[in-house]
Amino acid sequence: MVSSPHEAMHRIFQEYPGLFSRVSEVLGVDIPPPTSATALPTDLTEARPVERRVDTLLRIDTEHDGPFLLAIEAQGKKDPRKTVSWPYYVSYLHNRYGLPILLLVVCQDHATAEWAARPISIGVRQWQTLALNPLVAGPHNMPVITDVAEARKDLALATLAAITHADNPDVGAILKTLSAALRDTPEAIADPIVELTAQGLGNRPAAQQWRNLVAVDLSFYKSFMSEEIRDEGRAEGRAEGRAEGRARGRAEGLLLILAVRGLAITDEIREKITGCDDPQLLHEWLNRAATAATVEEVFAEE
Repeated sequence: MVSSPHEAMHRIFQEYPGLFSRVSEVLGVDIPPPTSATALPTDLTEARPVERRVDTLLRIDTEHDGPFLLAIEAQGKKDPRKTVSWPYYVSYLHNRYGLPILLLVVCQDHATAEWAARPISIGVRQWQTLALNPLVAGPHNMPVITDVAEARKDLALATLAAITHADNPDVGAILKTLSAALRDTPEAIADPIVELTAQGLGNRPAAQQWRNLVAVDLSFYKSFMSEEIRDEGRAEGRAEGRAEGRARGRAEGLLLILAVRGLAITDEIREKITGCDDPQLLHEWLNRAATAATVEEVFAEE
C-alpha cells in the first residue's frame, strides 16, 4: 500500500511544478526556471502484462534550454528492485517522448537518500552501456527552515523541506515556522500546504504536533483536515459554548503535545492546564509546547 508520506513527497511537485527549479538550486544543479510545466501520464506499462508506473511525471518547459521530462520518485526505504525499474523508466520515457530526462528521488531518511544517490551502471566491467545518476532530495541536503520570513518567501520549498525533515529532532521548530508563515495566507494557498504537510508526516509523532499547530486558532484554516481536528478535540466543548469549547480544545491539545514530545506531566501541571479557562493563554502555552525542551519552559513567561 502506498503511504501518505510517499504520496506527499512527489505530489507536491504536481501542485507546485515550479518547485523543482528551487530544489535543483539546493541540490547544486543549474536548471533554468520553467516557463511552464505540464503533468503527463504516469503509466509506463507496455502491451505485455507488466505494469510499471513512475510516481510523478512532469514536462518542464524553459525559456532558453527547451523542454525536459522530470520523473519524480518518492522513496521511503531501500528497494533493490529500483536498480532495474529506474533505468527502465528513463529509457522508456526517452524513447516515448524524445526529450532529456531527469530522475529526482525524494527521501525522508539519510540511509535511503545515500542508497538512492548511488549511480546505477548497466554494462560489463570493461564498458558502461548505460549509467543513471539520480538527483536526490532528502534530510542530508534540504534546508532546515526555522525563519518565518524565509519560509514565506517560498512556501512550497518550505513544505517539502518540512516533509523531508519529518524525523529531525528539531521538527517541532520547523513545523512551528511553517505554521506561522501560513498565518494570514489566503485559504486557497494555505489549504493544500496544510494537507500536504499532514500527509507527508504520516503517522510520525510530528504529525500530531502539526495537527495541534493547525488547531490552535478557530480562525486558522478551514480545510477538511482542520475541521476533522476540531471535531475530535472540541466536540464536547462546542456543546458547552464557543469560548469554553475553545479553552477545552486547546487544553486537550496542549496535554497531547506534551505527551507526544515526552515531557513529564505532573498532576499539578495537568490541573493547571485543565483548570485554565483563558483560550488566549492556552494558545500561548500550546505554541511554546511545540518547541520547549522542558515543561517549565511552557509556563516560564507567565
